[in-house]
Amino acid sequence: MTVPDGPVDGAPRKELTIRQVSEGLNLPAPTIRAWERRYGVPVADRSHGGHRRYTDDQLDQLRRMRELIAQGQRPVDAAALVRAGYATTPRPLVQAFVEGARDLAPDRITQTLDIARQTLGLDRTVDEVLLPALREVGEWWHAGRMDVSHEHLATNATSAWLSALPITGPLRSEPPIILSCGPQDHHTLGLEAIGALLGDRGWDCRLLGARMPAESLGHAVQETNAAAVVLVCHLSAGRRAAIEALGSVAPRRTHLFYAGGAFASGRARRDVPGRYLGTNLARASDVVTDTITVTKSGHAPLKGGSERGGGPGARGPPDPRTPARRRRPAARRRGWPGGGPGLVYRGWRGCRERVRRRPPGRHRSGRRNRRCPSR
Repeated sequence: MTVPDGPVDGAPRKELTIRQVSEGLNLPAPTIRAWERRYGVPVADRSHGGHRRYTDDQLDQLRRMRELIAQGQRPVDAAALVRAGYATTPRPLVQAFVEGARDLAPDRITQTLDIARQTLGLDRTVDEVLLPALREVGEWWHAGRMDVSHEHLATNATSAWLSALPITGPLRSEPPIILSCGPQDHHTLGLEAIGALLGDRGWDCRLLGARMPAESLGHAVQETNAAAVVLVCHLSAGRRAAIEALGSVAPRRTHLFYAGGAFASGRARRDVPGRYLGTNLARASDVVTDTITVTKSGHAPLKGGSERGGGPGARGPPDPRTPARRRRPAARRRGWPGGGPGLVYRGWRGCRERVRRRPPGRHRSGRRNRRCPSR
């Protein structure tokens, strides 16, 4: 028996017994009962006689529970994701984010981002859920379907979620990375998102905030001895001031990166000091990490592995502190092919050994590998 994938339009509501669900989903009936008893997924309806009856929505919950456990999730975590509205693609999560903003429900926005992070990872959550959802909220605001209050609530809820992300590991020993807006820009959410991604990669990030003057940016770089500066500018009117801010930091030995709508075109990026990061924040974080790491190590990462022999056959540069090994001398043969014994030089230290050579046609008797007494 096969269980239908979903409800059919115009068809009457059909409820299945636990035996039918077990056969259709290939799940043992005791497992289905245990999920309901322990985790409440799903809470089945009951017939007049007290028997379980399952609807299409409850079948979907069982399918998602089975998929999550097959992917390695613990049953308790999988049940929490299913109850929270787990989705296998980013689009339903984007819709849930927008609906939470429309209903002025910051808790639903936070819950949606938590689910996305657990199922998609932080990189995909930022690039495929958070940023598209915020763009859609902005489009609704321009179309009159939302007010400024909805947009501000979504922004504040997202900012609070980013700042509350836990640190997954120890920070790197390198100097910090400075994150700053241009002197005329006041949108910091993109910087907060890239700061969260860099923090997930072990970097210590210092967020300076909006409308940062060029002089103050230079002082911050000098005081922290920053490894890099990431500057964001979205307003075309503020592009010249942002370029001047980058130029004030350029004489120092600091990596410069810039992003934002003001540099979207190639013409706008002409003669701008630093490197353009693009619109994909996860890829931008990798670019910043690779640039700093390669410069510190003094050589480019090798193909197929890390910078110092990470992959099969990969070898890093020689260590100057390691003395060069003496080359093994080539064998020097004497008396061949005359048939007599000859001296050969073998071994790492060039120790002489007398070896009896057998010319063609001779018998195989004779001693060999006698250590030369003259050594």
